[in-house]
Amino acid sequence: MKITYIGHSGFSAELEEAVLIFDYYQGTIPEFDGRKPIYVFVSHKHHDHFNQEIFALSDQYPDVTYILSSDTRMNEKYMERRGIPAAAREHIIYIGKNAEQVLQGPGDTRVTVETLASTDEGVAFLVGMGDRCIYHAGDLNWWSWEGESDDDERRMEENFKREMKKLEGRRFDAAFLPLDPRQEDRFSWGFDVFMRTADAGKAIPMHFWGDYSVIPRLLSLDCSKPYRDRVVEITREGQVFEF
Repeated sequence: MKITYIGHSGFSAELEEAVLIFDYYQGTIPEFDGRKPIYVFVSHKHHDHFNQEIFALSDQYPDVTYILSSDTRMNEKYMERRGIPAAAREHIIYIGKNAEQVLQGPGDTRVTVETLASTDEGVAFLVGMGDRCIYHAGDLNWWSWEGESDDDERRMEENFKREMKKLEGRRFDAAFLPLDPRQEDRFSWGFDVFMRTADAGKAIPMHFWGDYSVIPRLLSLDCSKPYRDRVVEITREGQVFEF
């Protein structure tokens, strides 16, 4: 698996059978083997997760499928007005929270797409292809902020842990997880709960707004000791990792 950090929460994962692109917002999308199908995922409508430039991929590659959270739904008139290519419009699939959809992939390969409910907008993705499985959290995170009411904090914790419970016993080759410095001392809470709930071969931080220092900061915490050797240390956009 070849993973490229495009920027913010945007990644590509190139597998033997196909290419997966998640939450493109900014940065340079790599060039891919045009013979491989491409699956483009959008977890929700926030501008830092959904850039409509993704639809231009259909002008460049012959086989592109778009799997979009249902909160991004666009009608035909809107898409025409925005200049979204007809080739892209014909290959958009919308998916809601706590859903599952099986797509026919290349050859005999099936692409299994499952979702969780975000604690913000949209969904998190669990994508299975062949013997590989990838998790992309989108904005599913333990969003706890200084100054919130006790009720808001309790509700957030309950909602987040409810979704995490659905991942007990699940194995992921790679998991893309928020690590947001704006949360100050609470920046690692969601990441840590995920790593203690699911089994991730590689845990890849995202949504850190260009502040790469949060990654070594996480690795310095005692809580990360059981899994710190599986945390991928990103230092720049365009960085490539092969697992």
